[in-house]
Amino acid sequence: MMSLPDDFACRMVAWQRIYGRQSLPWQNTQDPYRVWLSEIMLQQTQVSTVLDYFPRFLGRFPDVAALAAAPQDDVLALWSGLGYYSRARNLHKCAQEVMGRFGGAFPRRAEDLQTLPGIGRSTAAAIAAFCFQERAAILDGNVKRVLTRVLGYGDDLAVAKNEKALWAMAQDLLPTQAADMPRYTQALMDLGATVCLPRKVQCEVCPVHTVCQAKAQGEPLAYPVKTRKLKRSSATLWLLWAINEQGQVWLQKRPDTGIWAGLFSLPVFDSESELLVAWGQGMPLDYIAPWKHVLTHRDLHLHPVRVQGTSTSNPACPGQWVNASVWPDMGLPAPIRLLLAGQ
Repeated sequence: MMSLPDDFACRMVAWQRIYGRQSLPWQNTQDPYRVWLSEIMLQQTQVSTVLDYFPRFLGRFPDVAALAAAPQDDVLALWSGLGYYSRARNLHKCAQEVMGRFGGAFPRRAEDLQTLPGIGRSTAAAIAAFCFQERAAILDGNVKRVLTRVLGYGDDLAVAKNEKALWAMAQDLLPTQAADMPRYTQALMDLGATVCLPRKVQCEVCPVHTVCQAKAQGEPLAYPVKTRKLKRSSATLWLLWAINEQGQVWLQKRPDTGIWAGLFSLPVFDSESELLVAWGQGMPLDYIAPWKHVLTHRDLHLHPVRVQGTSTSNPACPGQWVNASVWPDMGLPAPIRLLLAGQ
């Protein structure tokens, strides 16, 4: 059994009080709605980006009841540009379940929070720790990095039993006093975000550097160990950019599964020939220079074709004409929004 540093939690709590982040808009609150919203937004997204979206979202949906009652299209529209749109769809479903299953109040235990759509074990623990002082361990990417380095834990986290063992150690490292849980949890997040970085470490200002096994070994960047990497894939998409004489654009709502699910988009085709069949108007075609849109594990090679139509000649594909004053407020994928805004 790996030995754990006795005073780890105390050092972390003391450090956060002085050196940690204190003024983020979702801090200094025990409102589970705000904490939950920030946790979902911060998944795969930088703090600087979330700082723009978080207040706008709260302005439109100030509480869980308002979010649950909103049409999904409104939620996706406000989320537009944040990416990973399954988060927004699960956010909406989760709000509705909080209203329906829990009477509008988030459950207080991580175990119950985990039963809600889009809330995994680490997110559930964060909400329970911040809002209800539950002794529940978080283990997101930043925290895995901090703990594997401090503990010198070199087992491959791509193997389920090894990650399970790290979860157990994370639980054993928690403060004994429940009242310390919010600050301790924040300390782990802060240390991983500002000091113990993936490709750079600042060991001299780390509160636990004297008990850090990775520093003692002189190899902090060797942790964490995770061998299995998701392979990148690519796809070529042809986009039909039809505009009529009123300046309206033809947009279709994407299916509930697959790329850009549930969003509004220019019609998407797998090939140029399929796009031409859907247009079939014989009008001049304007081939926009293609570009690559990079997602986390996928490259999209986008080929827009702009065509001029009329309000009485519709493309032979699902969709509707949308006024230029309307589409900016709709839920659009980021590359489609950029394309339309550049016209």
